[in-house]
Amino acid sequence: MVPENNHAMMEEIALPEHLLPVGSVLGEGVSPVDLCTVLAKLFRVQEAEVALLRLDGAQLRFVFPEHLRTTGSIPLSSKAVAAHTALSKKPEIFNNFARVKHASIFETIRPGALEETVAPAPIQKLMSVPIIAHDKKVIGVIQISRKALDPKQAHDFSREDLHDLELIAGLLATAPVITAN
Repeated sequence: MVPENNHAMMEEIALPEHLLPVGSVLGEGVSPVDLCTVLAKLFRVQEAEVALLRLDGAQLRFVFPEHLRTTGSIPLSSKAVAAHTALSKKPEIFNNFARVKHASIFETIRPGALEETVAPAPIQKLMSVPIIAHDKKVIGVIQISRKALDPKQAHDFSREDLHDLELIAGLLATAPVITAN
């Protein structure tokens, strides 16, 4: 017989079938790369279009992508979308992100040491969701974007996509990949 509290815990982490791969990247020893690789596949984006940020004092610091970990942080006092998401505690979807006034500094940073002759494509579509702990405090933000040279080359995010990302953010609130220092 399953104790009642274990049964409730099992129900709490039940995922829709299409999100089951997320369950494999929530435990100990899972790297941000492992998690973001799964998220990229789920949302049909490139790994570089997934951003995971952890709140550290009054700054959001990149956990992923790796190449942004050492390039700076986002102050909560800024007008950045990630900062707004953390402060408002509300998920947001922008299917016209290129027209939204935003700091594009992180979009211009290239991964790796390779010098590319072509500038990275700008973000055209974006979902931004707060990661909220059980005590109702924001501990991070997860963002999924679609980059392209032209907005018509990037598919819109749906309300279902945003809902799925909210479910995932709820699970990340207790995952070592975001809670570990």
